[in-house]
Order: sequence, then C-alpha cells, then structure tokens
Amino acid sequence: MCELLAVSSKKPVSIKYSMHEFSQHGGLSHLNRSGWGMSFLQNSDTLLIKEAKPAFNSPWVRFLEENHTQTTCVLGHVRYATEGEPSYENTHPFKREAYGRAHVFAHNGSLKNYATALAMESPRYRPMGATDSEFAFCYLLDKLDPLWQFEKPSIERRLEIIAYVAEEFRELGAANFCYSDGDALFVHADVRRYDDNLEFGPKISPAIHWIERRHLHVDGLSLKSADESDNQTLLFASVPLTDDPWEDMPRGTLLAAKDGAIVGQISLS
Repeated sequence: MCELLAVSSKKPVSIKYSMHEFSQHGGLSHLNRSGWGMSFLQNSDTLLIKEAKPAFNSPWVRFLEENHTQTTCVLGHVRYATEGEPSYENTHPFKREAYGRAHVFAHNGSLKNYATALAMESPRYRPMGATDSEFAFCYLLDKLDPLWQFEKPSIERRLEIIAYVAEEFRELGAANFCYSDGDALFVHADVRRYDDNLEFGPKISPAIHWIERRHLHVDGLSLKSADESDNQTLLFASVPLTDDPWEDMPRGTLLAAKDGAIVGQISLS
C-alpha cells in the first residue's frame, strides 16, 4: 500500500533522516514503486515536488536531503498504483488553489464506484488525472467550498465537514488521508494492508501512527530548526519511522493539527 507522512510544527523545521527513511518505503524495500511526492507549506502556497518514479534512487530526494527546506507543514506520499497509470498528474500529493491559499491532499487506500457515489455540486474542482484519490480530493474541496465563501471557517466547522466526507469515503474503501488547507493539517485513519516479504496482507488497523516532540533531536530522526528551545512538532506516518514509542491512531479517528499541536478531534463510528 501507499505510505503517508505529515508534519505540523509551531516553528519552521526541516527534515533529514525521516526523508531518507521515508524514501526507503518508496521502492527500495517495499512495493511502492509508482511515484512519490513531498509538499512543503510556504506561507499561503506550497513547494510541491513529485515524480512518477521510485523514490529510493531519485535525485530530487537527495536534493531535498541536502537542501533543508524550512516549513511548518509537510505532506509526503509514496505510491503503489491501484488505479491510474504512473504519471505526474496521478502522483500524490495533489494541490489546488482555493480562496487564496494552497490546499494539498494525499490518500492511502482504494475507493470503489467513487465517480457515481460522490456527486459534486460545483464544476469548480475537477481531477486532472485518473485516480480515485484525486477525485476524492476534488469532492472534499467541493463540500468544503461553502465554508470559505466569506471568511476562514473555524476548525470545528471544517472538522465537521471533513468527518462527514471521511465517512462517505469509508463506505467505498480504505480512506487514510492527510489534508492541509494552508491553515491546519487534518489526518484521518482507517485501515490498510501492510506488505510482508513483498506481499500484501489483510486490511487492518492501525493505519497511521503519530508522535509529538517539543525538542527537535530524536533518536533516529533529525528535525532541524533555527530555534530549538521553544518548538513543538507532530509527525504522522503510515508506519513508525523511528524506534521511539509512536501512538496508534484508532480506526475512524480524525485529527486537526496546527502549530505542532492537536487542536481538534472527532471519532467516527
């Protein structure tokens, strides 16, 4: 299955070791050879680098390791294609502009009959590729669109809509996703299939794990910041990236994170 990575930080950080470890899941030791991508929040926009090639031998991955991009929010993904051929437009994360800010989405899972089950109300958001994941992203933006008409909506209102959409996704298949609207990061955990000796097993939970670190030097993981004394960082990943005790996200958990702290949570049935 695909691998997800997300970071929310109070102050700008750059990732070193987790990028290396994450890239190992992009084709070197796992089945995910269909593409990879990383999004780095830059004020109201994002720096998005992705390609429809394995991550483990990518010069772009080495470039990112050597040139530490400062950011407060990261979304990363390595892809095992279940729908849509390996191509740039089918590679996660997906990015759209909405109301003057970049919205970014990455999904782990496979949704069935999504084109008929998820009816959009507006023609504003349309997928450029041929994946269920990008279609789901467009559908999510379509449902969130009314909230952004006049002002930035509260995180509570955004959580309500995202939770409703996540329940719809779960009716169609596995729905693990990370979504950033340029203000907050939203992470939903469902079920996933883990690969063992290059073979996929049954769908199980937990599908996402997270860890909190106020200090930026963790055994096995390097986060760098200009000011390490007063920072707070949350990391989310499909599998723990270090030997530290990561927390499991139970199935149906939807978290909202901002500035390195959890600011909202909904537990779906």
